[in-house]
Amino acid sequence: MKKLNRIQSIVFETAYNTNENMLICAPTGAGKTNIAMLTILHEIRQHLQQGVIKKNEFKIVYVAPMKALAAEMTKYFSRRLEALGIVVKELTGDMQLSKSEILRTQMLVTTPEKWDVVTRKSVGDVALSQIVRLLILDEVHLLHEDRGPVLESIVARTLRQVESTQSMIRILGLSATLPNYLDVAMFLHVNPYIGLFYFDGRFRPVPLGQTFLGIKSANKVQQLNNMDEVCYESVLKQVKAGHQVMVFVHARNATVRTAMSLLERAKNNGHIPFFLPTQGPDYGHAEKQVQKSRNKQVRELFPDGFSIHHAGMLRQDRNLVENLFSNGHIKVLVCTATLAWGVNLPAHAVIIKGTQIYAAKRGSFVDLGILDVMQIFGRAGRPQFDKFGEGIIITTHDKLSHYLTLLTQQNPIESQFLESLADNLNAEIALGTVTNVEEAVKWISYTYLYVRMRANPLVYGISHKAYQMDATLEKHREQLVIEVGRKLDKARMIRFEERTGYFSATDLGRTASHYYIKYSTIETFNELFDAHKTESDIFAIVAKAEEFDQIKVREEELEELDTLLNNFCELSAPGGVENSYGKINILLQTYISRGEMDSFSLISDSAYVAQNAGRIVRALFEIALRKRWPAMTYRLLNLSKVIDKRLWGWASPLRQFSVLPPHILTRLEEKKLSVDKLKDMRKDEIGHILHHVNIGLKVKQCVHQIPSVMMEASIQPITRTVLRVTLSICPDFTWNDQVHGTVGEPWWIWVEDPTNDHIYHSEYFLILKKQVISKEAQLLVFTIPIFEPLPSQYYIRAVSDRWLGAEAVCIINFQHLILPERHPPHTELLDLQPLPVTALGCEEYEALYNFTHFNPVQTQIFHTLYHTDCNVLLGAPTGSGKTVAAELAIFRVFNKYPTSKAVYIAPLKALVRERMDDWKVRIEEKLGKKVIELTGDVTPDMKSIAKADLIVTTPEKWDGVSRSWQNRSYVQQVTILIIDEIHLLGEERGPVLEVIVSRTNFISSHTEKPVRIVGLSTALANARDLADWLNIKQMGLFNFRPSVRPVPLEVHIQGFPGQHYCPRMASMNKPTFQAIRSHSPAKPVLIFVSSRRQTRLTALELIAFLATEEDPKQWLNMDEREMDNIIGTLRDSNLKLTLAFGIGMHHAGLHERDRKTVEELFVNCKVQVLIATSTLAWGVNFPAHLVIIKGTEYYDGKTRRYVDFPITDVLQMMGRAGRPQFDDQGKAVILVHDIKKDFYKKFLYEPFPVESSLLGVLSDHLNAEIAGGTITSKQDAMDYITWTYFFRRLIMNPSYYNLGDVSHDSVNKFLSNLVEKSLVELEHSYCIEIGEDNRSIETLTYGRIASYYYLKHQTVKMFKEHLKPECSVEELLSILSDAEEYTDLPVRHNEDHMNSELAKCLPIEVNPHSFDSPHTKAHLLLQAHLSRAMLPCPDYDTDTKTVLDQALRVCQAMLDVAANQGWLVTALNITSLVQMVVQGRWLKDSSLLTVPNIEQHHLHLFRKWKPVIKGPCAGYHGPIECLPELIHACEGKDHVFGSIVQSELQPAKVKQAWNFLSRLPVIDVSLSIKGWWNDSGEGQNELSIPTLVSDKRDDNKWIKLHADQEYVLQVSLQKVHIGFQKGKQDSSAVTPRFPKLKDEGWFLILGEVDKRELIALKRVGYVRNHHVTSISFYTPELPGRYIYTLYLMSDCYLGLDQQYDIYLNVAPASISAEVNMEVSDA
Repeated sequence: MKKLNRIQSIVFETAYNTNENMLICAPTGAGKTNIAMLTILHEIRQHLQQGVIKKNEFKIVYVAPMKALAAEMTKYFSRRLEALGIVVKELTGDMQLSKSEILRTQMLVTTPEKWDVVTRKSVGDVALSQIVRLLILDEVHLLHEDRGPVLESIVARTLRQVESTQSMIRILGLSATLPNYLDVAMFLHVNPYIGLFYFDGRFRPVPLGQTFLGIKSANKVQQLNNMDEVCYESVLKQVKAGHQVMVFVHARNATVRTAMSLLERAKNNGHIPFFLPTQGPDYGHAEKQVQKSRNKQVRELFPDGFSIHHAGMLRQDRNLVENLFSNGHIKVLVCTATLAWGVNLPAHAVIIKGTQIYAAKRGSFVDLGILDVMQIFGRAGRPQFDKFGEGIIITTHDKLSHYLTLLTQQNPIESQFLESLADNLNAEIALGTVTNVEEAVKWISYTYLYVRMRANPLVYGISHKAYQMDATLEKHREQLVIEVGRKLDKARMIRFEERTGYFSATDLGRTASHYYIKYSTIETFNELFDAHKTESDIFAIVAKAEEFDQIKVREEELEELDTLLNNFCELSAPGGVENSYGKINILLQTYISRGEMDSFSLISDSAYVAQNAGRIVRALFEIALRKRWPAMTYRLLNLSKVIDKRLWGWASPLRQFSVLPPHILTRLEEKKLSVDKLKDMRKDEIGHILHHVNIGLKVKQCVHQIPSVMMEASIQPITRTVLRVTLSICPDFTWNDQVHGTVGEPWWIWVEDPTNDHIYHSEYFLILKKQVISKEAQLLVFTIPIFEPLPSQYYIRAVSDRWLGAEAVCIINFQHLILPERHPPHTELLDLQPLPVTALGCEEYEALYNFTHFNPVQTQIFHTLYHTDCNVLLGAPTGSGKTVAAELAIFRVFNKYPTSKAVYIAPLKALVRERMDDWKVRIEEKLGKKVIELTGDVTPDMKSIAKADLIVTTPEKWDGVSRSWQNRSYVQQVTILIIDEIHLLGEERGPVLEVIVSRTNFISSHTEKPVRIVGLSTALANARDLADWLNIKQMGLFNFRPSVRPVPLEVHIQGFPGQHYCPRMASMNKPTFQAIRSHSPAKPVLIFVSSRRQTRLTALELIAFLATEEDPKQWLNMDEREMDNIIGTLRDSNLKLTLAFGIGMHHAGLHERDRKTVEELFVNCKVQVLIATSTLAWGVNFPAHLVIIKGTEYYDGKTRRYVDFPITDVLQMMGRAGRPQFDDQGKAVILVHDIKKDFYKKFLYEPFPVESSLLGVLSDHLNAEIAGGTITSKQDAMDYITWTYFFRRLIMNPSYYNLGDVSHDSVNKFLSNLVEKSLVELEHSYCIEIGEDNRSIETLTYGRIASYYYLKHQTVKMFKEHLKPECSVEELLSILSDAEEYTDLPVRHNEDHMNSELAKCLPIEVNPHSFDSPHTKAHLLLQAHLSRAMLPCPDYDTDTKTVLDQALRVCQAMLDVAANQGWLVTALNITSLVQMVVQGRWLKDSSLLTVPNIEQHHLHLFRKWKPVIKGPCAGYHGPIECLPELIHACEGKDHVFGSIVQSELQPAKVKQAWNFLSRLPVIDVSLSIKGWWNDSGEGQNELSIPTLVSDKRDDNKWIKLHADQEYVLQVSLQKVHIGFQKGKQDSSAVTPRFPKLKDEGWFLILGEVDKRELIALKRVGYVRNHHVTSISFYTPELPGRYIYTLYLMSDCYLGLDQQYDIYLNVAPASISAEVNMEVSDA
């Protein structure tokens, strides 16, 4: 093709250069496909960036009405677009695509039904339908056919998406010439002046001659005869002229009949020569192909130049006929109308024989539709060959005028939408786009039905009068919606509350929508389906589905059906051969049995039945699963596989492998060899049994490829009615990509109770390929209810989703289950007179409170807290003023024990910060007591800790501090320990709390000073155990019930289906919006989500919903201009967008200042909605009127799957609902995965018992105690455990901890095993040594290092095994990132891809197979930090912070390990690594780059610098290469530095750089040695060492020392003030790239370079002015000359290190020295 034709040229401008929606009506053959091509190219062009097509930004969807057409279009487009690298795939009932295939495709060709199903699932393919940018609808004039409604619902859905998400989706409609094209244009939202093109018949590429023949005759037989006669004459006329002819008839069997009768007439009249195929060169080849065909008629008719074509033929036969016809071998082709629609096969002449068509739906004959006639006529005339085409209609005389008028003046096409309104409305409700009557009415206004109802109301039963009164048909639409709503409600597909007009989807409705099941079918199911049906009942129910209505029994099929029934049906077929449902049943069973059928009508019906039955059985399976019927669920899952695989359940599972020959399979079945038996046999045994030696191996391989799993369940009772089940599933089969694909094998798992016939839990899960290969077990954790009396057992069943015969059962046995003790009752809230604040008896305290009376809870506990010293445990719901309780206890300490300290422990840094901000003002400023913060970020020095009255800290930090309590006096001065949120004992950080309390009790028993412990928590179930452990008598235990909240709470729980997390979250967006609308339209709302990404997605979705409202900014309660100013100050781009709509986002990835801004706006009600991650619930106290918890799982990077939030977190989030000052009630809406709904219903109202999780980390804590000297023997370790909370719970709920019974001996044995196991672990990690007597325990250096630096013992073990005497910095970096501390670094969804991208731009290569490992990620983040590389997303910034937080601690420990081994090179490299990490630069970079704003391209400025003054008096000459040179050159004068860089940096940046430079420490070092010399007098015992030695030979520099003697090297560090530090000095270093404050410090390392040996290591803190430190060392035993080197290494700056050589001349030791030594020893 060189140029476009006329039509294409006219539309070119709009199609190729605009984004307008278009409708093009043009006759067949006018080249509409090329117009589609133009729009596709326009779309691709929009995603071209620098010559690269961004392929993942767009999808193009082409909807073709028939599968045949879709296949043809796929071929056509993929051929044409291949050059651009665009992938085109077909997505139809025949061609399923996997998710990843869809992702890799840019253009999908699909049928209306398929696309409807895909977009109905909000779930799997949200992402897919959201990046569609162009939707092409071919043959739009099908709107008035039966399948029209599908098109309407697709278009309506797309248009609504365009409006709600403000995304651009272009719609292109292509159609034949239609009369009411304006209506269709309106429906497609086409601008009639730009995008609407209408071309009538004059634009046909080949003009058409139309002939109408009417036949008059009295009786039927005569009529048929005449028709054949006329038809023959017309055919003959054309054939004589050398043309090919197509004859269209309207039934499949009529094609054969007509072809035969035409052939017979030709033979009888002797005209046969005209019909014979031309004997060309390729005729022989064609003949061969025809002989291969399975179709008898095709073989018989071909030699005479005839053939047939209809949809009942097999695909390959149809293709063959099409090819033969287009190559001219066939003169006359008799076919059905599908050929005209599906395949572009033109002929010179087209004859329509008869216009009566049998409509199965009505069971009678109807007239051929005008569109069909036009489509068929469109096939007349071949554009390349003919000047004109001919179309002939042969019809009965009475219909003649009908067709004449139709073809000359067409009727408008009408909508058929009303018939399927119920199904489509249900689909929208299930999708969540329609939630009430009002929205449904609006939705109808997007349909073609609405356009036509207004244009032609009478057709749709609307009287003229009604239309005049209700011009927009609002009332009429509402009526329609309400009627349909009632119908659906009756069928239980939705819940329709007529009072409010709300719709809510039900599981049944969702299933119907996803599986495309019609409303009437669901009604049938409701009637016939129950929990006890056999396989044959199920088949009978399926056969009655409405989907099969069009299948009718034909006379000629009866006897064949009868043979099928007898030969292939394994189950009875009620209804027999006479009824359609009987026929369907027979066909389905024959299909499964792989029976052969002869008549083509049956073959095609059978294919149709098979395709739909599979879908319907799947839907039934889902319904049964939702109804929790185990036997039924199992049966249906198997049946659906039976249909998929076409194998009966009792056949050998090996039949699923195509590689095994049939006779072998038959033999296997005769011998009754089950899979398990085969697994145990050797391959030669199998070969012998089957009398086929070589096949054994193949059978054996197949047997091992059948998926199978091993399951082990362990159960832990949580309460007397709830069990937690931990199920480990281990794949036990061989993976083969040909058999299993490349992704994973899906399984269903459910827990069933055989006696009550009920499923308690079910889930779908995927065993991934890599898990199968690595045989890695997967853990599923879920909870199930139990009832007393205990049932004997439950079954856990795992059934493969795809494979027959692949299943496993695991029995949960309750024989030895010990249920936990019943929980003691709650403390009643007494009805007391509220206590006035004056009860404090101290005006200073009273002034701190802005209320006059304490609340009821505080009143009741006041006396115990304020006037006694007993330990207290207070369990009360969030918001009941527990902080005040803590303050009361603190005031008591201030009153009674003013010299001692109070410690307040809060579980999160954020909580510590919040307390600090509050108490700094209230307690420090107003009461004059010193409050300090002690966390990982803030570590004050000893002096300030010693002065503090109140220490606010986190559990880990306090644990670290109190580990060495013997030599930290301030730990011994603590008289009260307040632990907030003590119920976190049960979470993963809980063990630290246990250890702290146990240690506190231990310390107080040693120092004999009592320490008061006050625990604050939410309402607890087992408060008594906690109280016992905190040794609280009845006096101090207050455990109020959850309902004593100051503000009552109303909770709504909604379940959402869907196996996959992201789609499930997406389906919660609309309900979230609605919850806000209905519960809290104007009051503040908090939405908790599980990840930062979710905060963003949720916010954007809510904005999309707001956009459809009258007032989209209704949640913004301030002036927009004011808001714009605030937005200008933010860093985060998403936040800028959402805040403008009154939606805030809050998560750890935000910049500190952005977070503060958002908090302020929300607290002051300027923005109404705040979307936050779950940490906010703990960290900051912002109550709201409504709390929505959107999803209760989060992605756990360690196990790489979604796990549930701890119940404490959910309670904490709910606790944020209800603001005591403003609301009289709070609301919480919890959106959960539907399988967890029951669990949450239970535990949100009754408190959750706290269990201990000490077991997992026992070893680390034992190590700390051993290192601290509190445990010295195994008995001590046992005793230590009895102090813990774990011990209390072990006795109360033994089954939870896998303890068989609670007799004294069992417990002892259990504990000693525990201790033994932990100690062995520690011994393997080189942390401890167990004595010879097997009782005593001694700590080793590594153990001390682990305890001191708070590291896990696995980390020091790894150091011991991986550190070498000479590690390079690169090796050290990888050892650092392998530390156990980084195992918890989350690797979220898809982050493995991001990691591999990131790795490409970093210098050090990592193992390419481990991109999903947290250690690899830590390694990459450290490299990126050092290279200052761009990180792919904000999450990575916060992750980097986490990594850097731990890095220094781990490096310091590494340094200790290296020093302990005496490895000089490794130690020096570790100090370099520390400097690199702190400054964020590589060691090999110039140290000048650590100066802020100085980059690689500025270095030349320093190289070419020359001082202004020449001559000897100038300071530094020559180029500047490193920091010391720069410091020297500037001499503390900022103008000198300014003059170097001002040409390239702005003043502000120069100032930042100078600020860094001017604070760098410059240290002068002087050295001297103290010791004893035998030739000196008494006085002299110190020699100073020259630090600047010019010459090696100079003898003065050699210092004489005696061998094997101890000397002390005294190092004096003097800070040089170059005169530019003004004001108070700050001990913290300048670290622009490091997230937390770091004090300046130094490492002194004394080493001997020749031996690469480290002699001593000393850490020195901040040098304020002058600091002297001493290092003692022994001289070598052999006399001789030695050179020692002293290194002064900074621990935070690169490039400031110094080194000094010390020359030692070691002389033999004299006698007197040794005498002295002995004397001093004595």
